Amino acid sequence: MDPLYPFVFAGLFSPGPNVILLTTSGAIHGFRATVPHILGVAAGVGFIAAAASLGVSAVLLAYPLAAMVMKVTAAAWIVYMAWALWRSKPADPDTAQRSTRPFTFLEAVLFQGVNPKVWAVSLSAAAGFGAGGTLISEATRLATAFSGINLFVCLFWTFAGTLLARLLTTARAWNIFSKTMATALAITATMVFL
Repeated sequence: MDPLYPFVFAGLFSPGPNVILLTTSGAIHGFRATVPHILGVAAGVGFIAAAASLGVSAVLLAYPLAAMVMKVTAAAWIVYMAWALWRSKPADPDTAQRSTRPFTFLEAVLFQGVNPKVWAVSLSAAAGFGAGGTLISEATRLATAFSGINLFVCLFWTFAGTLLARLLTTARAWNIFSKTMATALAITATMVFL
């Protein structure tokens, strides 16, 4: 088996911004409403993996200011989402479904551009798991591996969120859940600077 696949699975399955957001969306909005978010994440990580393979890392190394702007933007966006989740105060699951909405497909795709975990795993895979093909074949190989594996990862965590929603039957339980997920999301912002 190609060692790229277990590496990508381990990198994307472990908790990070996508896992936290999809689990939360599954719990709050349900599985069906989260499907565009799932598909957007799968497409977006494939795009980032292809970009990493095509040399984005070389550009970021050549232009440290661009890399720093990207890091600060990523951290700020993740902290903003964590703050919004922290402040959310649904009285019950029905209120939560009316007061927020899941990511759209495009929002989920675009979020991958500032997702530090996806960049870290993609750049590591591009640097360490090349198969010796052409530039385009390597980009296609990484994009396919990342999108395909991440689709199943996203399905798993969203389903886990829908199961978790069955335990969140009181305002207090939802408050604890949203604060815990917001804290975990905010912590992932520090990954940008590692």
